[in-house]
Amino acid sequence: MTEHTSARILVVEDEADIAALVAYQLAHAGYQVRTASTGREALRALQPDPPDLVVLDLMLPEVSGIDVLRTLRTRKETEGTPVIVLTARKDEEDRLRGFELGADDYIAKPFSPRELVLRVNAVLRRSAPTGPGIGRRRTLRAGPLVVDVEANRVAVDRGEVDLTPKEFQLLVCLLERRGRTQSRSALLEAVWDTTADIETRTVDMHVGRLRAKLGPAAELIETVRGFGYRFRPED
Repeated sequence: MTEHTSARILVVEDEADIAALVAYQLAHAGYQVRTASTGREALRALQPDPPDLVVLDLMLPEVSGIDVLRTLRTRKETEGTPVIVLTARKDEEDRLRGFELGADDYIAKPFSPRELVLRVNAVLRRSAPTGPGIGRRRTLRAGPLVVDVEANRVAVDRGEVDLTPKEFQLLVCLLERRGRTQSRSALLEAVWDTTADIETRTVDMHVGRLRAKLGPAAELIETVRGFGYRFRPED
């Protein structure tokens, strides 16, 4: 059992045996589990009460897993919902597409059920805010930008900014390493927990989305040509 075992998880998988195995392992770990066997069914299950995490296969009938993930990230009520992509595809391009659309983790079939439960635990732990009075709150500030790390909250000029989990982790990573240039591969390893030899445009896309959401604070994230990105040093 973990501190997140009351979390509700939606498992989207069209292979009945795999869906049953995943649901059993997660339920055995104490999670509340629902399943969907098609992309269309998954989209219906996301409303009106979204789950706390989605385990999503990319190869789905009716509506692809990529389209489900894209829809998840464009809806206000689910844009921050953690997603673990589960797929038999071994092509790094598929992994990259998932990351580009905001997936939080990736597990390839065949997979270890125990590893899946551990990955779910880890993603929920990273994405869950700490409640008031639990531990010491850590706040990062830079110009008009205020980041409450424990509460997963970001504000610019006192207006709250909604970020996806990956956008939030990327911002915190850059801010904690303020003044130091971070290569795209270093950011992939720190934020996406991958050292795979894949194209790094997913970092550029996430930085672009992050800047668009930060408004007047966007200029604090500098592009270092030929190297990567840097959060502007303190004046």
